[in-house]
Amino acid sequence: MKRVLYAVVALIGRSVLGVIFVTHGWEKYSNGVDATSEQFATAGIPMPSVSAMFAILAELGGGSLLILGLLTSVAGVAVSMVAAGAFLYVHVPHGPGDGGLELVLALGALALVIAVAGPGWLSLDHLLAERRRREGAVPVSA
Repeated sequence: MKRVLYAVVALIGRSVLGVIFVTHGWEKYSNGVDATSEQFATAGIPMPSVSAMFAILAELGGGSLLILGLLTSVAGVAVSMVAAGAFLYVHVPHGPGDGGLELVLALGALALVIAVAGPGWLSLDHLLAERRRREGAVPVSA
């Protein structure tokens, strides 16, 4: 029962987190890399063009991977890095309350939990691992 509960909760958490990051990534992508780079430069983020590209790719790609439950460790770490950057450069200067400090902390922490604890068995990661396990257990005929 506990395994089923974790799988369902992990699916919900991954999906909600993924949608949030895809939405933010799509907004950055729609605004354009140059506009996002300018925003990042204004916030004092180092290498704003590179950081903007990383943020867009991590949010769109990582968010999508989280929804699918594919490469969740990589995706979780990538989006948590984006959350860490947003925390340090955007939200800390504004402090708690109106700055959204609490939200970015929660998003980053959830991403790390998923990266470490795993996506649960309702994921493509689990499906692929099961397939590899079964293929490895089948003897190869000569």
